[in-house]
Amino acid sequence: MTLENQLSLDDAVSSFAPTYETAPTVEEPGPPASSPDAGLFEVVPAALRSALEGRGFKELTPVQEAVMAAEAEGRDLQISSQTGSGKTVALGFVLAPALSAERVGRGPQVLIIVPTRELAAQVCEELRWLFQDLKDTNVISVTGGTPVYRDRQTLARNPRVLVGTPGRLLDHIKSGTLQLGGVRELVLDEADQMLDMGFREDLEAILDATEEPRRTHLVSATFPAAALRLAKRYQHNPFSVEGTRLGAANENITHEGYLVRHGERYDALVHLLLQAEGERILVFVERRLEALEVAERLADDGFAAQPLSGELVQAQRDRTLAAFRSGRATVLVATDVAARGLDVPDVGLVIHSTPPMNSEIYTHRSGRTGRAGKQGRSAVFAPPKHKRKVGRLLAEAGVEFRWCPTVEIGEVRAQLVARAQKNLETDLDEALLKGSSKEQVAQARGLLKGRDPVAVVATLLAQRHPAPQPKQAPSHSSSTYEKPAYKQSGSHKSNGFGKSDFHAGSESPFKSAPTQRFQRSAPTAGGRFAVGRSVRFFISYGSNQGANPSRVLAAVCRRGEVEGGMIGSIAVHPNACTFDVQEEVAMHFERCAGRRDPRDSKVVIRRDRSPGQAPRGARRGRGGYRRR
Repeated sequence: MTLENQLSLDDAVSSFAPTYETAPTVEEPGPPASSPDAGLFEVVPAALRSALEGRGFKELTPVQEAVMAAEAEGRDLQISSQTGSGKTVALGFVLAPALSAERVGRGPQVLIIVPTRELAAQVCEELRWLFQDLKDTNVISVTGGTPVYRDRQTLARNPRVLVGTPGRLLDHIKSGTLQLGGVRELVLDEADQMLDMGFREDLEAILDATEEPRRTHLVSATFPAAALRLAKRYQHNPFSVEGTRLGAANENITHEGYLVRHGERYDALVHLLLQAEGERILVFVERRLEALEVAERLADDGFAAQPLSGELVQAQRDRTLAAFRSGRATVLVATDVAARGLDVPDVGLVIHSTPPMNSEIYTHRSGRTGRAGKQGRSAVFAPPKHKRKVGRLLAEAGVEFRWCPTVEIGEVRAQLVARAQKNLETDLDEALLKGSSKEQVAQARGLLKGRDPVAVVATLLAQRHPAPQPKQAPSHSSSTYEKPAYKQSGSHKSNGFGKSDFHAGSESPFKSAPTQRFQRSAPTAGGRFAVGRSVRFFISYGSNQGANPSRVLAAVCRRGEVEGGMIGSIAVHPNACTFDVQEEVAMHFERCAGRRDPRDSKVVIRRDRSPGQAPRGARRGRGGYRRR
């Protein structure tokens, strides 16, 4: 829409007045004469102009202009635009006129449903500054992962704009704490992703709980068949708004493909991270446990990496995202579900450790980079045998990509060694500037007397980073569960991030980067968990309830706020499990894990009352219940 064809102020206000209610006449002052860009915002509701100018807006994005078109007057909207294109502000333009009308019925006037807690927080933050000048307009969110009693206090404030996740909203509707009779504007944000996540029945139940007349808007980067079916059922005479071409991938992104064998993905990952050092990088993995393991290993190799998955408590998720946004963590290892709705600026590189299932998922993933006019990169790892399949998928996504040369393990090793050398030299220079005591100098001279200085330094380096001891062959009668499969090169249980020849035969030359959770303890003889310095714990979750070692590990790490390296032997029984926790974090683990979790309130974690014995209800068949 050009400036010559912009609507007048009065026309713009009346064109977006809701058809279900006659909006009161509002005297709207014009923009300040001193503002050089005043004409730009004539199509925007007057109450929002000062907020836009205060945020430094110089022009509207395509999707923001498109929602103000005359054709959209009073109609349900299907808004298609990429992440980072200004969709939330565009929604604010659509919703603002309804908020100047008289309230009807109980509960919120505007309901916005989003797939994740992170997106809910982002939408609230955007709308709060945009609606700051609207009288009596409070923007509140209710999401999973927070105490229900706090939600009740929040809803008691009778917010005019409510943002929430499907499950938590439906819980409040069923309990009677949320009334939707007054909803006149309803938005499904990231509709396609919510359907992919299995929220169709929840969404339908929420929509059925609202009353007519209302406007229903769908916002999505893509509109697959499932989203269109939902739109057909609940929208009336919808109007399509395309901020970017429907389903189109961001044009500011360079798309690359790498043919990588399953067991060599970690080397390829390190190679790209070293190339993009200094940039903010998002790595997609398939499983929640894989996010934790890969992030741990990257941290061991000196990268400021953090995991993001559904297993993290909300406080940890918030700290992780804050670290990623601030740059304290430059690598975020995330699952698809956890990263949905993620709004982090200046992501320079997105890495898909496995090919996405379809082109829509690829569009969503890659859309996390190349935003706000900046250039970005998207790299896909594909097994050689799936080259054609991945090529077709990327072609369906409408992107131009190129296959890049295969990463050589030797090249990765050389890069790691060079990086280690640089880090050691930096540490040494800093230590030399601080100086040493007379006693340390005298001791150093004594050590060098009659010895080759180079050999002395090499020996001290070897002691600082000792080579691992050869592992003993596993005993068939052993009941220890070996957790991180990526540390067992060649294991048929490997998650695909198995160690290469270089990594399998040597410890990382780097110091561990600081993380927000407990670091892995120093390796004991043989590199195994220190059983003699551990505490046995009990969890009321067994194989009859679907427990397996991977699930137990993920659950106890999340509840106890510790890393996988702090968990030792896991014994799986029909109705319970026991597991070992490293002694130095046992008190912290017990304090955190002892709190009831709303997501699994019936699962109890406590110290095992009978160390060395099976929990009550456990039975041992041939070979027992402990798994390697």
